Amino acid sequence: MAFGIYLHVPFCSVRCGYCDFNTYTADELGGPDVVGASRTTYIQAALRELDLVPERTVDTVFVGGGTPSQVPAGDLVRFLKAVDARGGLAPGAEVTTEANPDSVSPASLAELREGGFTRISFGMQSAVRHVLSVLDRTHDPERVPQAVAWAREAGFEQVSLDLIYGSPTETMDDWRHTMEAALEMEPDHISAYALIVEDGTAFARKVRRGEVVMPDDDETADKYLLADDLLEAAGLRWYELSNWARDEAAQCRHNVGYWNGGEWWGVGPGAHSFVDGERWWNVKHPAAYAQRLTAGESPRADGERPDADARHLEDVMLRIRLAEGIEPSLLGDVSRFVDAGWLEPRGDRVVLTRTGRLMADRVVLEAVGDL
Repeated sequence: MAFGIYLHVPFCSVRCGYCDFNTYTADELGGPDVVGASRTTYIQAALRELDLVPERTVDTVFVGGGTPSQVPAGDLVRFLKAVDARGGLAPGAEVTTEANPDSVSPASLAELREGGFTRISFGMQSAVRHVLSVLDRTHDPERVPQAVAWAREAGFEQVSLDLIYGSPTETMDDWRHTMEAALEMEPDHISAYALIVEDGTAFARKVRRGEVVMPDDDETADKYLLADDLLEAAGLRWYELSNWARDEAAQCRHNVGYWNGGEWWGVGPGAHSFVDGERWWNVKHPAAYAQRLTAGESPRADGERPDADARHLEDVMLRIRLAEGIEPSLLGDVSRFVDAGWLEPRGDRVVLTRTGRLMADRVVLEAVGDL
């Protein structure tokens, strides 16, 4: 079974109003003198947790956040070298880092690539300034192609772009412009996610007060279909509901591991892990995380061992998202979904149709509810 390591970097220069990830700005952390709050010393705590990871061959490493490029590139390379020294990276291991276009340079990207990172994913989100403003994104959209060019020059094997659609004020023409701008950069991979209003975020409060109005579901669905049309025409094929790749080699193997029920250890504050049938998560605050590890204590906050029913539901929810499909027996009677045009038989599996991709959550809830 594939085994991955995820490193969570909890730092951002600005907190985006729509984000509910476990991230912090410097002001929120109380400044550089707070233990565990400094970007320049954070990796020391992460390396302490890495010592707790079983010595297993690692197939994929993914550095996410937050903004991993807020941490010195040399520190991310130190972490990767420690992973390799502990259990060993598998031959051809995939090593990904996320990055913001405005916090990388030719030198930092070259250092990451020379240090063993093979894949980079830039948070582009949109090519339209007023959409970026609604999302509280601070980068200049013209910086994205520059960052992609630098990554190519550094020799990254795969370059990916992350996009968000369905923002308030975003028109269909805006979304088309974003898609065309992204494709002009000839990325190997694109992730496109519909904006979700998460409870407790600043964005949710604006929606509740009527300060911003979300588009209706039909408009959001039309944007998904437009993206799929343009991506297919450019030679990128969907392999997961929100992800398209130029070929199998360009797929994010780390995320495919999640969707296929693989095992991973999440390092960092708030990071989740799943190993030997057990799921657990770490304390959220970076200072509390670092203090526990410095004291020789586990950073775990809590955990659980899902029962057979919970595992089955998760298995269906994750695997049905993939273009390779899922065994019909996991869904029970699939005839009504086939008749509705949401699933299609393909060999010994059933696969979501293009329309079915828009109905995936409903298929899961109805199918599992019948078992």
